[in-house]
Amino acid sequence: MIAGLNKEAYYAAISPCPNDSYIFGAWVLGMVGDVSGLRTRFVWEDIQTLNEMASSGTVHLVKVSAVHALKLEKDWTILSCGGAFGLGHGPKLVVSKKVKGDPSRIAVPGMLTTAFALVKACVDFDFEPVSMPFDQIPDAVLDGHVDAGLLIHETALIHEQLGLDLFLDLGAWWKEKSSGLPLPLGLIIIKTNLDQTIKFETERIIRDSISMARQVQPVIRPLIRQLARELDDDAINEHILAYVNEYSADMGEKGKRALSFLRTIS
Repeated sequence: MIAGLNKEAYYAAISPCPNDSYIFGAWVLGMVGDVSGLRTRFVWEDIQTLNEMASSGTVHLVKVSAVHALKLEKDWTILSCGGAFGLGHGPKLVVSKKVKGDPSRIAVPGMLTTAFALVKACVDFDFEPVSMPFDQIPDAVLDGHVDAGLLIHETALIHEQLGLDLFLDLGAWWKEKSSGLPLPLGLIIIKTNLDQTIKFETERIIRDSISMARQVQPVIRPLIRQLARELDDDAINEHILAYVNEYSADMGEKGKRALSFLRTIS
């Protein structure tokens, strides 16, 4: 029995967003093997739920907001691959066309998310955050339940199609403030008490899964479309292009510098 694992099962929790299903798709579909022959059980949840799962320690591997990962380093290890780094792209604060002036109530995709940390760092006005699942935020803004919404994942890329006006582009803000560093949005973390072999094998499998995805996109495409909140193929493609990049395979030194900068502003 490998230390830290029970019943020969390896529990991994990720989000249903297209970049995660692209990165992990070949692994989910059994195309790249498994970690030490363990049976991996995948769970899909929204990012706030994933952050809470990491805090409670109910899984072995989990995708979390980058800002939350930095607070969990005592019990969790950040993997060098599998994360989401934006290159000019990032969360967007949007409003309906009816809103004038600074918004006082803002829908956010969770209080533990990187997006929430970024908006707190860059705005110069007070606001009431209203936490809700990310895919419910556009309607909450359009229906007038909140003054503004903080969009992540696919919705951040199609705000104009949804009839929402851009109030603040947090990706552009980060690029200016960080002098062009990639924006760490989500990271893959693994329980620190697991054997080092598990960590190394997990990183290898994630990289193999990314490589395989490039070769067999038509095979993993149905999985990506099934899990995506937005069904438009162009939006899904744009999301993958925005957040699956060189830092997905290895964050490298530049990615680590980005995490250090994130720590200073959050």
